Amino acid sequence: MISKIIKSDLKRYSSGVGLKEFIKAWRSPCFRFLFFFRKVTSSRKYTIVWFFYFLFYRKLFIKYGLQIPTSVKIGKGFLLPHFGGIVINSKTVIGENCSVLQNVTFGNTKSGKTPGSPKIGNRVYVGPGALIVGGIEIGDDVLIVGNSFVNMDVPSNSVVIGNPAKIISKNNPTEKYIKL
Repeated sequence: MISKIIKSDLKRYSSGVGLKEFIKAWRSPCFRFLFFFRKVTSSRKYTIVWFFYFLFYRKLFIKYGLQIPTSVKIGKGFLLPHFGGIVINSKTVIGENCSVLQNVTFGNTKSGKTPGSPKIGNRVYVGPGALIVGGIEIGDDVLIVGNSFVNMDVPSNSVVIGNPAKIISKNNPTEKYIKL
């Protein structure tokens, strides 16, 4: 199961799943981080293998500013094209084939209209500097424009822009942003 997930991630980084593509993707700090994230989350806790993967995961977690705890549920085909400043709350759920750019935060709120952590659908593109907070649900095929502040549910097939967020309905908004 984990090898299928890693292959899906690899395909998003290098457009293939062979050894040559793996070596190409390995040059990306974000792919290396995601590889060890997947290995840690799939290994039995506190075994020697888990400890080995966890050491590399933790080193990359700190070195590249990718604060993604192992309790985050991330679907296959996840892409981080740029590293740095990515913070994801531990209870966040992210669907398949999503792309998250630099300086993005998926945050938790303790009170207000939408307490909790976000649930992100499939094929969601999150632009740089976006802030997504609260127990909200983002539908499938959603494009969140950079520097947007999202604290409300977003239906599928939408573009989200601005602060406060404005939702614009559009068919296949992520078509040119997410390559499968």
